[in-house]
Amino acid sequence: MQEHTKSSTLENAIALQKYGVGQPVRRKEDDTLVRGKGRYTDDFNLPGQAHAVIVRSTHAHGVIRGIGLDAAKAMPGVLGVWTGTDLNAAGYGPFTCGLPLKSRDGSPLHQTNRHPLATDKVRFVGDPVAFVVAETLAQARDAAEAVELDIEPLPAVTDPEEAAKPGAPQLYDHIPNNVALDYHYGDAEKVNAAFASAAHVTKVDIENTRVAVVSMEPRVGLASYDKKTERYTIQMPTQGVAGNRANLAKNLKVPNDKVRILTANVGGSFGMKNVNYPEYMCILYAAKALGRPVKWLDERSTSFLSDSHGRAQKIHAELALDAEGHFLAAKLSGYGNLGAYITGVAPSPLSLNTGKNFSSVYRTPLMAIDIKTVLTNTTLMGAYRGAGRPEANYYMERLIDRAADEMGINRLTLRKRNFIKPNQMPFPASSGVTYDSGDFQAVFSKALEISDHENFAKRKKDSKKAGKLRGIAVGSYLEVTAPPSPELGKIVFDPDGSVQLITGTLDYGQGHATPFAQVLCAQLGVPFESVKLVQGDSDIVHAGNGTGGSRSITASGMAIVEASKLVIEKGKRAAAHMLEAAEADIEFADGSFTIAGTDRSIDIMELAKKLHDGKVPDGVPDSLDVDHTSEPVPSAFPNGCHVAEVEIDPDTGVVQIVRYSAVNDFGTVINPMLVAGQLHGGVVQGIGQALMEHVRYDESGQPITGSLMDYALPRAEDVPNMTVGDHPVPATTNPLGSKGCGEAGCAGSLSTVVNAVLDALSDYGIKHIDMPLTPERVWRAIQDAKGKAA
Repeated sequence: MQEHTKSSTLENAIALQKYGVGQPVRRKEDDTLVRGKGRYTDDFNLPGQAHAVIVRSTHAHGVIRGIGLDAAKAMPGVLGVWTGTDLNAAGYGPFTCGLPLKSRDGSPLHQTNRHPLATDKVRFVGDPVAFVVAETLAQARDAAEAVELDIEPLPAVTDPEEAAKPGAPQLYDHIPNNVALDYHYGDAEKVNAAFASAAHVTKVDIENTRVAVVSMEPRVGLASYDKKTERYTIQMPTQGVAGNRANLAKNLKVPNDKVRILTANVGGSFGMKNVNYPEYMCILYAAKALGRPVKWLDERSTSFLSDSHGRAQKIHAELALDAEGHFLAAKLSGYGNLGAYITGVAPSPLSLNTGKNFSSVYRTPLMAIDIKTVLTNTTLMGAYRGAGRPEANYYMERLIDRAADEMGINRLTLRKRNFIKPNQMPFPASSGVTYDSGDFQAVFSKALEISDHENFAKRKKDSKKAGKLRGIAVGSYLEVTAPPSPELGKIVFDPDGSVQLITGTLDYGQGHATPFAQVLCAQLGVPFESVKLVQGDSDIVHAGNGTGGSRSITASGMAIVEASKLVIEKGKRAAAHMLEAAEADIEFADGSFTIAGTDRSIDIMELAKKLHDGKVPDGVPDSLDVDHTSEPVPSAFPNGCHVAEVEIDPDTGVVQIVRYSAVNDFGTVINPMLVAGQLHGGVVQGIGQALMEHVRYDESGQPITGSLMDYALPRAEDVPNMTVGDHPVPATTNPLGSKGCGEAGCAGSLSTVVNAVLDALSDYGIKHIDMPLTPERVWRAIQDAKGKAA
């Protein structure tokens, strides 16, 4: 038997310093992805596969009078053409929303019970009504164009406020005034009393514009069916295979073990790919009916129609303050646009999540949320990076800047006056959640420092000399991460010396392989290079809620820590046998099991190998493998402060972000390099929404931003260099002390970019412009202000 010495233990310790928690280790997958060696769903093909194309409605609202299939069926290469009648006959279940949300009267959320293909009415442009499968993609496209749709048009409504009015076009007979959820939170009587006693009340109407996800990889699926085992398999991009398998099995009305989901590399999602869609049901049906694999690939133009959108709220926000500017109460009321169908978590970002995040880092004793989530003849709504958190922080920061201006209080002073203090932790927020940790004043102060805020006046003067307007904004944010859910932490020591780490979150761009390996290395001392992350096969990943809500490191991290403890427990028993010592005398540190008080030890990897190679007596573990599912991890509260500085050309309305700084509290940072990357990406998406992105429809419900020629996305030239700082206050609710960082960039950037633009325009007396702050909108606001002044 080979025993390790103190020198090998030292080598393990040095490796842990290089790859341990807190180190900026390069992403494991970058070499593969940057060299174009990644494998995305469209890279997979199966022998004999056919191709599917979806037939979609060109009407926003209408009654289906007939669907002519004969011409399409007769075209070359066509293997089948099906409608909703066929899929309904198969007994598939509808897409529903499982959230236990209730309206103010106690009634549950209305369900739209969406079927894969519409059979009675179409409710938005792009609503799928039929699909074609052919030998080649070109043949399927030709045949899809030959399907004849007889749809009797109905009046359409795209604005949620208009849709909720009496007499508006009704999408569903069982949902009066199109209001699926009349959400209320808070003690209205107490809130109203606080407003009545306030020295000052600030009010602002805000439209949080609808945005499209536009992930680099469109949705795609490759379905097959095994007649012998009666089992469906689908390769598709997801945010987690276990949860999506359960949902898909529910829709197919089969047991979970009759469905297998495979997910390889994923080219972005931002919430959109975490629900099931009609197209997947269609190709699974066809694969079974034809006895051969069927592939479907979305195109960018139809992605704009069929992928879930984000944001889309019309809000009236109010803040009550005393004479010194202390917050007394806050209100949000208004409308959220659900689109034509309710699936996934769609109502939550528009209502519950907005309310949970609205009070942010400020002492806000009372709060009331009254938001109607309304059905309209538009693309369905879903989670989009932040899912209610950026929206809520945006509303609060807009209110604060407006209140400071109206009351003649410095914007920074007003914020500092209302910060929750560290000695008040744990803090029961008026949103109903309790913050466990945070030092918001210190984060704020550090952001002012690294942004060189004190010298802004000089930079503004220099801009004025150059004929430019310059503005600055400082905005804090806080996020309540995804609600608690169990997570898988499975560790398998393979005979070849590799270590499989299996967990139910899924990497769709975040870089999970590296920080998860760092956590495992810190816990067990296994070589960093030996760790192989497995997330994309539902036959292996049997539990977990997927990636979303900035929960991956807290949930999977806790599962890894707990599973590692179980590995160590098994290892002590096995090491005691190998070292011929009592189990009570075995200690574990730096990847080695050691007899206490001696230099006799065995490395964990050597121990795992010996267990694989030989037999052990009863009572001794025959491997170090564990299969563990953790209990739900409480929400965490990442927070920070961003500072944006802009220049505006008053002659053109063009806005340029010239400086951007951010200080964040993400608790224990596992990999600062990856955290910075996540922050940068979120900020860029926030800049996109603030300055250019906007999904728009005409009066008939036709989308007029259905391509990248019409829908603007930020480019490299639109993004400034960013100065990033950290002020970590470890969370107390998970063993790593981490807080999550994936959506924080959006939460901080929306308010700071918009408020900075409005600060620059304040010389003209301009108080508010809704996003996106395009050159045209900014220019028109300047011209209007000049006209009034004249």
